[in-house]
Amino acid sequence: MYIAIDIGGTAIKYGLVDENSVLAERNEIATEAQLGGASIRDKVLGIVEHYVARQEIKGVGISSAGMVDCESGRIIFANPLIPEYTGINHKEAVEARFRIPCEVENDVNCAGLAEGMAGAAEGAHSAVVMTVGTGIGGCLIADGRVYHGFSNSAFEVGYMHIDKGERFERQGATSAMIERVAAAKSEPVSEWNGRKVFSQAQAGDAICREAIDNTVDVLARGIANVCYIINPEVVVLGGGIMAQQEYLAPRLNEALDRYLVESVRKNTRLAFAALGNDAGMLGAYYNFRARH
Repeated sequence: MYIAIDIGGTAIKYGLVDENSVLAERNEIATEAQLGGASIRDKVLGIVEHYVARQEIKGVGISSAGMVDCESGRIIFANPLIPEYTGINHKEAVEARFRIPCEVENDVNCAGLAEGMAGAAEGAHSAVVMTVGTGIGGCLIADGRVYHGFSNSAFEVGYMHIDKGERFERQGATSAMIERVAAAKSEPVSEWNGRKVFSQAQAGDAICREAIDNTVDVLARGIANVCYIINPEVVVLGGGIMAQQEYLAPRLNEALDRYLVESVRKNTRLAFAALGNDAGMLGAYYNFRARH
């Protein structure tokens, strides 16, 4: 058995994965990000201690928010929403206490690796995986491996400049869509979420429809730019907004028809993430196995 841990800003999901890549047990606890990096490290150690006391564990795979040096296991940059997380080293902490090998990888890379190994991009020559939520994250899976770049910062697609110097994620993320709707209606952002925007759009609300159309257009432009550089076989989209696949798929495909030349478009498949909340844990496991 292997321990798989997925550290997000809101929850830490964890469980056991067997040698056949089957997630045999799932649990979660609150991250309590406001308590800082040391608190999260202690929660990770508590999870490992819980399982080690029960049975033999062959290794620990961790998926984490933030930029990760996957060789050392150190968090090299983290959003201020998780105070003092930069510099935390889960690999070092786990291996020092339990003498069990541990590997750490970025959460988007883990989700992408899982989709490439056992999800929407299984068997693909190459896959671009993007998660759309508060921001936009991305990774490239080629020949079954994550491409990290020279300094472990590859595929930070949310930081691309799409229009008038603004970042891709500031225009195309779910949070941007929600802000657009709230502003147009002169209502507090707190009264809106992605589910409500789509529900109102499907009920005929013109403002919500326009906001979704704008988001689709921005996403398609960003995806097209990436496709011209990478030429992936498949682009996989994940994140909460992608639960609206039935509404989004035809609109995104139509927009990609506009932005991609035919020779690229006919060889680029659009897919939606298949593994849901399990992707981070499974990706953490696949990353560990790839390194051992």
